[in-house]
Amino acid sequence: MLRSGSHLLEQRKKEIDALNVFPVPDGDTGTNMNLTFKAASQAADKNTGKSVHEIAAAASLGSLMGARGNSGVILSQIMRGIAKGLEGLDEANSIQVAHALQAGVETAYRAVMKPVEGTILTVSRETARGALNKAKSGTTDILEVLRAGCEKGEETLAKTPEMLPALKQAGVVDAGGQGFLTILYGWIAVLEGNKIPGVPEQEYAIETREATGIVAIGDLEYPYCTEFLVKGSKLDPEVIRQELLGNGDCLLVVGTDDVVKIHIHSKNPGNILSIAIKYGSLHEVQIHNMLAQNEHAAHEAKETSDSTTTEELYAENTSENLSGGGIDSEKEAPQEAAAIKEYGIVSVAMGEGIAKIFESLGVDEVVFGGQTMNPSTNDLAEAARKVPARKVFILPNNSNIIMAAGQVNELITDKDVMVIPTKSIPQAIAALLAFNSDSSIDENAEMMSEVLTHVSSGEVTYAVRDSQFGDLEIAEGDILGLIEGTITTTGREILDVAKNVLEGMHWRDKDLVTIFYGKDMAEEDVNVLTGWLKGVKPDIEVEVYSGKQPLYYYILGVE
Repeated sequence: MLRSGSHLLEQRKKEIDALNVFPVPDGDTGTNMNLTFKAASQAADKNTGKSVHEIAAAASLGSLMGARGNSGVILSQIMRGIAKGLEGLDEANSIQVAHALQAGVETAYRAVMKPVEGTILTVSRETARGALNKAKSGTTDILEVLRAGCEKGEETLAKTPEMLPALKQAGVVDAGGQGFLTILYGWIAVLEGNKIPGVPEQEYAIETREATGIVAIGDLEYPYCTEFLVKGSKLDPEVIRQELLGNGDCLLVVGTDDVVKIHIHSKNPGNILSIAIKYGSLHEVQIHNMLAQNEHAAHEAKETSDSTTTEELYAENTSENLSGGGIDSEKEAPQEAAAIKEYGIVSVAMGEGIAKIFESLGVDEVVFGGQTMNPSTNDLAEAARKVPARKVFILPNNSNIIMAAGQVNELITDKDVMVIPTKSIPQAIAALLAFNSDSSIDENAEMMSEVLTHVSSGEVTYAVRDSQFGDLEIAEGDILGLIEGTITTTGREILDVAKNVLEGMHWRDKDLVTIFYGKDMAEEDVNVLTGWLKGVKPDIEVEVYSGKQPLYYYILGVE
């Protein structure tokens, strides 16, 4: 069921991405949910237990570590609740499955500070309600229970535009709700004996398990798990993916014009790296021999007591990275005591130039990501682990990453991790400048959070489809201006829209304007904008940086 749900979500992720409310080029709900659930499915595949609660617990842990974006985090919480609902069960009947779905929904609602109806929360709640009502009617057929749940979920999904005006204006249903139902349709398909088109037959096979409980793989056609980042300019993940096809399996290529993350199982990792290096520089290269890992896991399992938990087995025996960074880094040799400092900072950046600025302001670890490639909880946790500090601040710099960052504390126990809820690059800069290494962690958190209220953030990008937002009629290719993440102006010229955004941010009444220009902007065009600012208000302080961010012509800050 987990595999089938993952495969179906993989196939339909672009359709779900297209349900983005705003017509900006960062509709990533489908991608985030796909990567999150893929991590859950892969973790379940590696689990050596035979009971439903062990598989569910492994999937829950995998989804936690792989959670990306708000939709992914909520999905991971649903998986956590499902695992809790199946706790202690070797097998589950129809009523127990329905109750587990209900537990998943309740866990997700508790995890969200301000639950919004008309989202994945509503759709999953009504799906669980439909399943539970069917189970209570006396049926013992789990397939009937899930079908009844999806029928109720579909009815609710169709009503989401009436619950959220933004959905109605955009003419779409909720993307997260659609993704959730897609997973369940994958579950239903495999229970019906159907197969997802394009998925190899062996993906549906039940593995042979030895008496020790370790999966008997014997041999692997592609034994080397190979993962790395490619950094460069004008990168096209799809072009890279096409060239890597046929060189292995479990291929994953995601990223932006600046950085692409690659995961593949291969016969010859050297060939993979030779192909990738043509596109840019290679970073964070990790190669694992999965056959050797399996042999080691089998040996360790024989010595593992019956009291070992699923989480302990998973953390102990799994070294393939679910979403970036790798779990084995927890086993790295401890850093020298003298190298440990009091504070460290992790920040998310969406452009090479912005990353360099962060580093110059004292950021220890920069995680590449942003609108089109939300880093997972595990990505952020791995970055925090690398920082030689007792206390670590995380700056998400995007509202869709804050929830994933908030779960890092569940993966790290040997240092204090605190998230400063920055939603933009300008807010991150202000927070970094407010940091004081002589203050306590609570004092720093208060100061860094307080300055966020004094910063206005704006962006200039383009529309990827025709749409309507409020009173704004938007055509594909229009230039869009956003203030605090909301579209406020449109036009055909980048300069005009940038001016309108700044006016909407009341820049004339402020002291400082910060401009991060994207990789597609020429310096002479940026000079025209700064010249206009100085011409209107000669005493305004203007700071200009080459952010080299993709998709966004300008990121603007006013304070």
